[in-house]
Amino acid sequence: MKKVQSIFVNLPVADIARARQFWTSLGFQFNEQFSDDKALCLVLNEGSIYAMLLARPYFQTFTHRPLADGSTTQVLLAIQMDSREQAMELVQQALADGATRYREATDYGWMYQDSFADPDGHQWEVLFMDPTQIPEDPAQVS
Repeated sequence: MKKVQSIFVNLPVADIARARQFWTSLGFQFNEQFSDDKALCLVLNEGSIYAMLLARPYFQTFTHRPLADGSTTQVLLAIQMDSREQAMELVQQALADGATRYREATDYGWMYQDSFADPDGHQWEVLFMDPTQIPEDPAQVS
């Protein structure tokens, strides 16, 4: 079986300074070795999960396809937190710092899920799962 060592999700942003301020206010850090005036390396989980926040003109140099403008959905980014409280706190802080809610929170009992769209329109699903509460067939839970 093949295994990926780490993942770097690349996302276009309109304003690097605004993106830095937004994610810093949520308590995240950046790998400055890979950050400059065109890009930020957002550390989601040191050593394995990163989001490269790239200024739109710089991002465009990596693809010949048009960039999504934040009004369409191309990807949902789901991140799991250590507790329901952490998930709730992160979403509330994001909303206070300029994010928008695109869907109400859902509590499945075994999983709590909430969401926000960051200032560039990227949609983030924030969740907590209690593995001891997962039903035998989680797909049948709605």
